[in-house]
Amino acid sequence: MAVRPIVKLPEAKLRLKSEPVGPVTEEVRRLSADMLDTMYDAPGIGLAAIQIGVPKRLVVIDLARSDEERQPMVFVDPEIVWSSDEKRVHEEGCLSIPEFYEEVERPDRVTVRFRDLDGEMRELEADGMLATCLQHEIDHLNGVLFIDHLSRLKRSRVIKKFEKAARRESEDA
Repeated sequence: MAVRPIVKLPEAKLRLKSEPVGPVTEEVRRLSADMLDTMYDAPGIGLAAIQIGVPKRLVVIDLARSDEERQPMVFVDPEIVWSSDEKRVHEEGCLSIPEFYEEVERPDRVTVRFRDLDGEMRELEADGMLATCLQHEIDHLNGVLFIDHLSRLKRSRVIKKFEKAARRESEDA
């Protein structure tokens, strides 16, 4: 498959609300394979299709450590159907906001309804890192970035930093 370029802040495309995938076709399977290749190459543990410029509701995740066998998961049209009242704070980062990490509070457990690559409807109850990762990636599908969960001051500092870097990069090009 192919490693694709990752869309980075301050690119406006990251704020798009992604469209449903529809039927699971060979094209959707190829896209998910490209997303996994891109995520592994980055390296990261999760990627939403919008992060490679495709506004479709498709997410890939693999929480396996580098010394473990890969355990890729693909979520077609995922939606959170339940979340716990208990919260959990976890340090998050994002391939679209490179080298920036911050603690984010999210529900500790979630249930996600999605289709697999065979088009079968599934439900998964997740906790810990998987719950955090699913919420982070599903946020992407709704045009929400993890920095949106930070204070206005922290968020604005991060955005300004990336806008400044993007300006410098375009001036050097």
